[in-house]
This record gives sequence, C-alpha cells and structure tokens, in this order.
Amino acid sequence: MLNDPLANAFSKIMNAELKGKTECELKPVSKLLSKLLNIMHKNRYIGDFKVIEDGRGGVIKLNLIGRINKCKVIKPRYPVKKDGFEKFEKRYLPAKDFGIIFVSTPKGIMTHTEAKEKGIGGKLIAFIY
Repeated sequence: MLNDPLANAFSKIMNAELKGKTECELKPVSKLLSKLLNIMHKNRYIGDFKVIEDGRGGVIKLNLIGRINKCKVIKPRYPVKKDGFEKFEKRYLPAKDFGIIFVSTPKGIMTHTEAKEKGIGGKLIAFIY
C-alpha cells in the first residue's frame, strides 16, 4: 500500500534519471502530480508526458531529458508566509535562482518565485533542481 503517492512518483523519476533512462512510468495518477509535472515541463526539467487512463488509477508516461539533479518531496509540509521563502530556499536549493520549490497556495499550485511575485504564502510541497 502506498502511503505517499507523490513521494513515490518523485523517487521513481529520480531513480530513472540517475540510471540515464529516457522514459518513466508513474502510477497512480493524481491531479496534484499532473499539476507538478506541468510546472516541471514549463520550466524545462522534463519532456512531454501523457496521462493514460487504464481503469486502475491511470498511468503517466513521462519523457526525461536529463536535466534533473535532484527532486524530492518536502515532509512535513511547512507553512510559509509571503516573506518567509528565503529561509527555505537556503535549506532546499543549492544556490540562489537555481531550482524551484513547489508551493500550494490559495490561488493554486505554483513555484516559489511566482508566489513571491504575487505576495501570497502557502505550504511547501516539493523541490527540484
């Protein structure tokens, strides 16, 4: 039984990336995972991905392009105020303006830079660089 499907998906992506594979299959599918993959695709960490409904939770076929150094889920999901992102950037990212932290805000899921620009806080979900 899977306790955290998002953490399992991120570890599968990381393992496939470390092995040098070009494709990865993730299951089960969730809206949160799809939104995070959209942000990763928009920021050019991964290639295209396709959601396939198979009647048993679905499968995501993901193309890897070799740009991920590390991606992990942040546990516990720390709450962050609109001016408190810098502490977590120093903790989870290796350098300034290198990598992104995914944040769940009242306006939806976005990167930490978008949340800072809009002036809203939220809860940390994961990071990638």
